[in-house]
Amino acid sequence: MNKIVVTVPEEAEGTRVDKFLAESIDYLTRSALQKLISVNNVEIDGKPVPKSRVLKAGEDVSVIVPDAVSLDVEAENIPLEIYYEDDDLLVVYKPKGMVVHPAPGNHNGTLVNALLWHCKGSLSGINGVLRPGIVHRIDKDTSGLLLVAKNDFAHVHLAEQIKEHSLNRIYHTIVYGTNLPDEGDVDAPIGRSTKDRKKMAVVDGGRSAQTHFSVVKRYVGFTHVMCKLRTGRTHQIRVHMTYIGHPVAGDSVYGPKNVISQLNGQCLHAGTLGFVHPRTGEYMEFTAPLPEYFTAFESKLEEI
Repeated sequence: MNKIVVTVPEEAEGTRVDKFLAESIDYLTRSALQKLISVNNVEIDGKPVPKSRVLKAGEDVSVIVPDAVSLDVEAENIPLEIYYEDDDLLVVYKPKGMVVHPAPGNHNGTLVNALLWHCKGSLSGINGVLRPGIVHRIDKDTSGLLLVAKNDFAHVHLAEQIKEHSLNRIYHTIVYGTNLPDEGDVDAPIGRSTKDRKKMAVVDGGRSAQTHFSVVKRYVGFTHVMCKLRTGRTHQIRVHMTYIGHPVAGDSVYGPKNVISQLNGQCLHAGTLGFVHPRTGEYMEFTAPLPEYFTAFESKLEEI
């Protein structure tokens, strides 16, 4: 059983406890936090509190996380491209088309199925379920590097780096249009779209989201852009680039209806991942080269 204690800062006074915890503890999912509150595992001064409890500055909120239960997902002997591994973590390459977590319609062949086989018991259970500790995610049709925690110690420390925006994540993408400055920043909050709940969008009251971009190369009608995440919201780069009028090529959700089918999904690659090792304190950085689908599309643009 783990106990997490979070002190309420002055700027959070007057905030509901469920909202405060969701914004303060990135390594616990919103649904996991709501479940913990409902079973009286969130306390202030030793007493359970409801989700509607309004907080005061200086209060200590205790979150009790029970020991992890087994995950009802089959381990599968799927080859993994591992860039780094030790007793605490892995840096693994997820190819385009592979789903990270099992879900309806994707029970097998996911990265979690592969990690359950590879890790054989060395799994993080920080969200209450024994599973490889996926510290951050990338979409099914995004390729690139992912950080995986093997134990709760590593998971907590790596998730803290995400919360503090110190994890270095750089993506490459090809977007529609060429009317982009050489570099710039998009600072626009992201939340559920009010028009389509399956999509994310820039909305008032959304979670703070910041993306820095710089142009790598311009083509006829398209631009190769490098994006550095300052936050890590769902679909952040795809939403932000669409918001500024330059949707990601191949994106059937946020891009034009006449999607570029040869890309089989968005042209987006998580190329660089840098972090401080939770146990040694050493800064580590890894880079995955642009995959074939990306370079093949770029070669066609070169010919125009």
